Amino acid sequence: MEASPASRPGHLMDPQVFTSNFNNGIRWHKTYLCYEVERLDNGTWVKMDQHRGFLHNQLDPAQTYRVTWFISWSPCFSWGCAEQVRAFLQENTHVRLRLFAARIYDYDPLYKEALQMLRGAGAQVSIMTYHEFKHCWDTFVDHQGRPFQPWDGLEEHSQALSGRLQAILQNQGN
Repeated sequence: MEASPASRPGHLMDPQVFTSNFNNGIRWHKTYLCYEVERLDNGTWVKMDQHRGFLHNQLDPAQTYRVTWFISWSPCFSWGCAEQVRAFLQENTHVRLRLFAARIYDYDPLYKEALQMLRGAGAQVSIMTYHEFKHCWDTFVDHQGRPFQPWDGLEEHSQALSGRLQAILQNQGN
């Protein structure tokens, strides 16, 4: 997985790459992760445009941050990866993590446990809906002014995947 800054037009994702890898109705084997950071300022989350695409500085522990990940496929959340994220969240209590996945890999009990571990560490784990897909398109894709065009079945797949994820997070998916 390559990280690149999304704040400059030359480093945005190709529209075809986004559509093929984030389409929640097909099985694709590549994982893409887009993210952005917000800082809590007087009760309001303020986007930090310089922290989008990749992180390169420490986050000030005197501030509260919300990091949002948009991930095309959840296999990278193996037990070891989830353990590192859990440890990071425990050491950095000023950081809150939201994770939106286009698809989940729920065929392996270890991946289910990893998702449960992330949730137990305080991460908000959800399935992407039209709103998140459109946000990713608008924020991370070099769409050249073209509006986001949802694919057939986007909402139905999101609802079905959300049900499967909720079963996993409630420890019913094993």
